[in-house]
Amino acid sequence: MTEKYDTFNQDLMERLPFFAAWYAPDYRLISTNTIAGKMAAGNRPKSSCATPLHCYEIWGLKQPCTGCPMEEVRHTEKPADITLPATGQCGWPAENGFWKLRLIPVRTRKDRITILEIACDFTALKEARADLKVFRSRLRDAEQLAHIGHWELYPRTGELFWSEEIYRIFEVDPACFDASYEAFLNAAHPGDREKIDQAYTRSLKTGKPYSIDHRLRMKDGRIKYVQERCKTEYDAQGNPVKSIGTVQDITENKRIEAENKALQEKILHVQKMESVGRLAGGVAHDFNNMLFVILGNLELIMDRINENDVNYHALNEIQKAARRSADLTRQLLAFARQQTISPRPLNLNVIIDDMIKMLIRLIGEDIELKWIPGKNLGRVMLDPSQVDQILVNLCVNSRDAITGNGRITIETHMVCIGESECRQRPGFKPGEFVTLEVSDNGCGMDKAVQDCLFEPFFTTKKPNQGTGLGLATTYGIVKQNKGFINVYSEPGNGTTFRIYFSAYTGDDNNYQLPRNTGHAVQGGGETILLVEDEVMILNFCAKTLNQLGYRVLKANSPHQALSVADRHGSKIDLLLTDVIMTKMSGKELSGTLQLKFPSLKTLYMSGYTANVIAHHGILDQGVMFLQKPFSREALAQKIRETLSSPN
Repeated sequence: MTEKYDTFNQDLMERLPFFAAWYAPDYRLISTNTIAGKMAAGNRPKSSCATPLHCYEIWGLKQPCTGCPMEEVRHTEKPADITLPATGQCGWPAENGFWKLRLIPVRTRKDRITILEIACDFTALKEARADLKVFRSRLRDAEQLAHIGHWELYPRTGELFWSEEIYRIFEVDPACFDASYEAFLNAAHPGDREKIDQAYTRSLKTGKPYSIDHRLRMKDGRIKYVQERCKTEYDAQGNPVKSIGTVQDITENKRIEAENKALQEKILHVQKMESVGRLAGGVAHDFNNMLFVILGNLELIMDRINENDVNYHALNEIQKAARRSADLTRQLLAFARQQTISPRPLNLNVIIDDMIKMLIRLIGEDIELKWIPGKNLGRVMLDPSQVDQILVNLCVNSRDAITGNGRITIETHMVCIGESECRQRPGFKPGEFVTLEVSDNGCGMDKAVQDCLFEPFFTTKKPNQGTGLGLATTYGIVKQNKGFINVYSEPGNGTTFRIYFSAYTGDDNNYQLPRNTGHAVQGGGETILLVEDEVMILNFCAKTLNQLGYRVLKANSPHQALSVADRHGSKIDLLLTDVIMTKMSGKELSGTLQLKFPSLKTLYMSGYTANVIAHHGILDQGVMFLQKPFSREALAQKIRETLSSPN
């Protein structure tokens, strides 16, 4: 029979803000507070509405809890605890959640043992702890991935807390670190400690957050860069209570910034060289036209006077000066990559072997020339004359850098360039390359000289000792052939020029040198349609062609040429035309005329480049071309070669 308890005990139970229930030693429920009563009502079996509940039935179980300490409490009369669900608990309703229980033995007035059970639902606390554990794990992972750590500093005590990532960034063992503001300053780079302290002190006074980049010096001498951010919390009186902040490792960012800056400087230099090249090419084009007229008319005049004539010597000097000027324009065109070339598959070792004797005479007896040909060298697609230009220019440059005795070394190699190297060097492309290297043990160059090295007319030589076009020409030739060039030099340690040309893998049979026809220079009365928009050149070429025995039809524009051809009506043997003209190019004019004259041969001429009829300044196989200025003999020979060529 249930024992009646006094009003005091029942009132006490009702005041408890958690589950409370009294039990008899045989597990029968005696009394509950409202919270426990609701659970009892909700879990009471329908078949036992009139019978007292047992304690385990309140929790929705059919038998005592696994590990229930009820018997232990009854016999020892000492409190005991249990957590539900207990280990190995079966049939525990999931909706119950998690509980902590304490069973307390209490003697009644009649000296009987009863059990007071109080319980707290800690489901929310358990879930919060699990969430906190996951959050902390994710925070650690995020900090490690981002190389960002967080810290807390208490200004009043100097106590400092670092997250795990900060210890990793500073490469400090937590067990050996005295976590304090002074210890942090000592861990920073000595040169930045004052800057860091001033920033933090100023922030404490003003209340403003700050961000600062500073260095760390590792034990092995390495330098790291970190970005530190900080803000401070204050109490009601305005006193600093706690500073919180982050430290991020930005060493990699700094490295990338430095690389990007260097790459940007290289790109700007390349763009500057491109602009100078376009300007040089334009000037050379116009200058070539003028030189063509000067040299051509000089030839005509000098043919008519005797070598003993008082004016012949003066004319000869004028001719020499004009030819030197023509050489300069050719160098400018090479720099501007507007030099018309005829490349073919070459083995650099063979070309250099043929040049060694000439190069030895060029550099002089005081300088040793060492030639180291690479093994299993691939072929390159180059104009042989351009290889000669490159070697002469580089060897002369090396010779002038050597005082007294010295050594110049020429080497060739096969190399493979990967994607990673290309990212470090603007303009480089991955693939297999043949390298040509020219090294010397001369005076070397500083960075300022290297930055200007390939600019036209830049020279460190004394006046009248150089034009400043040798290396500019080399640069232009390399770029025209889609190659790369690098310079390695330090003052007093010599210089190495390394040039990269793509390895050629095509068929040699598609590239054959033009054949010498052996025909006489003099014409045979063939009809030539001459088209040139520069009147002086037009008149000179017409006069020269007439003297060579050709019939000449003149036109100073493509449209006039079409009209002249229509009026002429009969066969035209050869079209001699400038490449670049207004409204219609020489190639377009040739194509139009060949519709009416299918057997028409075409010879192109230009003081600039054959971009209209060729790809990037490189002549297609079989295209006939004359570079201005040219001599009368060169014109006559090229005309005969063109007229004799197959359709």
